[in-house]
Amino acid sequence: MTTRTHGEVDMPEDVAAGEEVSSTTIPPSTISKGPTNDSARNAFSELLSSPKKTPKHDKSSPDPHAPPALTTFSGRAGLGAYTAAPESFPASRVVSHNDDFVVINDLYPKSSIHLLLLPRRSDKQLLHPIKALQEPEFLSSIQQEVRKVRLMVAKELQRRFGKFSVKERGRENAMEKALNGIEEIDESTLPSGRDWDKDVISGIHTHPSMSHLHIHILSRDRHSESMRHRKHYNSFATEFLVDVEEFPLAPQEVQRRLKAGFLHDDLVCWRCGRNFGNKFAKLKKHLEKEFEEWKTE
Repeated sequence: MTTRTHGEVDMPEDVAAGEEVSSTTIPPSTISKGPTNDSARNAFSELLSSPKKTPKHDKSSPDPHAPPALTTFSGRAGLGAYTAAPESFPASRVVSHNDDFVVINDLYPKSSIHLLLLPRRSDKQLLHPIKALQEPEFLSSIQQEVRKVRLMVAKELQRRFGKFSVKERGRENAMEKALNGIEEIDESTLPSGRDWDKDVISGIHTHPSMSHLHIHILSRDRHSESMRHRKHYNSFATEFLVDVEEFPLAPQEVQRRLKAGFLHDDLVCWRCGRNFGNKFAKLKKHLEKEFEEWKTE
């Protein structure tokens, strides 16, 4: 058993492989210079980035622009670097940030799009997520922010994969005919297109592999080179992932979620329901096929 502090609980089940728990160092060139612009912004980061606010400061608090006392966050504390100095990282890592939250691209994504929402409240950061999200006011703020990030992911899914989608093409073709005067179409008869939000999942892990509070928001395809073993897959395909909309949890549900061995469940395809038992290699190959078909929905 591992002794945890600040309200955390023991973690008998661990998701991350050793190489996925690594230290994070705030880039030294930006610690004293403040925010910088990264010239190599990828398309996703350009789409999702929003104007970055300067943290509010009052005389009773330390200067938020001063270099952080800690510049390397080791092992399971690695996410702390992003909440301490989000402006120090390139847009390829930090998608957006404000006074209360930081959104980053997961370093080891388990789907084609995988973001982490990091709350910046110091009194909540090191709590176990189930404990932190039982508090109504904080939970409400998390739920609202998760909905915003889900919208980001849904829009990016549409941008990346819309050209493959039958539903999306049907709507676009109808709109094109209307614009060209070929057919008269109003909103009631216009095809709805694809609901990309249904292709987004979000939640916390009952036994997180990193110390700082974080919420996963990702596309449901599980198409990624970083999806490498059974625990990776089941951490997003079973009740090991708890949707923030399920909170607050009843006491008996908390106990059930914490004690159940979800990571050792049979591997079941998220799309067709086929059971692969413990044969991860076979599931992985199957997911490639499902990914191509899922894009065309």
